Amino acid sequence: MSRFSAAPCLAVAMALVPTLAHAVEPPVPADRKQLVIISFDGAHDNKLWEKSLDMARRTGAHFTYFLSCTFLMTRAEGGKAYQAPGHKAGRSNVGFAQSREEIQTRVRHIWQARQAGHDIGSHACGHFDGKGWTAADWKREFSAFNAALVNAWKAGGIASEEPQGWADFAAHDIRGFRAPYLSLSDGLLPALKQDGFNYDASLVTKGPGWPSDADGLPRFGLPLIPEGPQQRRVIGMDYNLFVRHSMGIENRKDSVAFEERTLDAYRKAFQKEYAGNRIPLQLGFHFVEMNGGAYWRALDRFLTETCSKPDVACVSYAQALPLIAKQQKADRSAF
Repeated sequence: MSRFSAAPCLAVAMALVPTLAHAVEPPVPADRKQLVIISFDGAHDNKLWEKSLDMARRTGAHFTYFLSCTFLMTRAEGGKAYQAPGHKAGRSNVGFAQSREEIQTRVRHIWQARQAGHDIGSHACGHFDGKGWTAADWKREFSAFNAALVNAWKAGGIASEEPQGWADFAAHDIRGFRAPYLSLSDGLLPALKQDGFNYDASLVTKGPGWPSDADGLPRFGLPLIPEGPQQRRVIGMDYNLFVRHSMGIENRKDSVAFEERTLDAYRKAFQKEYAGNRIPLQLGFHFVEMNGGAYWRALDRFLTETCSKPDVACVSYAQALPLIAKQQKADRSAF
């Protein structure tokens, strides 16, 4: 298990103002399913891998895991070779795997998730702010990610156990991206397209929205959703709720109250779309249980009561893409 708290993983996440995205909303057919898209950034803590995979089995949901690649290398054996653009070699804002044994457990979880139909995406490597990066800088980071994933079983000291299909998965199946801190630069989109990504999930929207089209690349955005007694809007992500509820300082004493507020916000955001245009609802999480696990508990309860509805599909970003394309094609043919 990685030994670091929410602070070094996430401390800068709201210091930056994300880009607001806008997309046209098509009319809603009567038979449209409500899509719920859940994603996790970091994908490191092995106990939370187990917890999320169990949650998926129980609720029928499929998730997207945006993996940070430094968790597939130890500082001593692989970390010294990693160098993010503009930073010294061996640096990472989220640290590295603490041992080969930790990597062994993690790669098995990644493969288990992939075999269960979940989507594994890229969250780059060392969780650096790329707002000033060029396309070449981003491509360098993508190359580091690809190398770490290809060599992950070797880095864990279990190359002989690498499953058949891993090399193809590592080379061809990482097609989604979310930028650390949701921080963008002009170089990101060209690099994503050059590297063959199918979608980007780094934006923020004023509310639930359809993915926008950026020169042929779908770009998703986490929505601002009403929350709390004043129903002020907040990004639909656990860290942003953590900052809203406790100023980003761990508060286990009020964990249950935070859970109830969060669940209420998720329910209302869902119900608005479910009873309206059925725009996909996206919610984001991290592999850190903030405020005593309030946000993960709220997620579990929300998925348990939501995913079983016959006209709801709790899907990954990869699964959402063809469903959205089909929906929008049907919308166009209706005119």
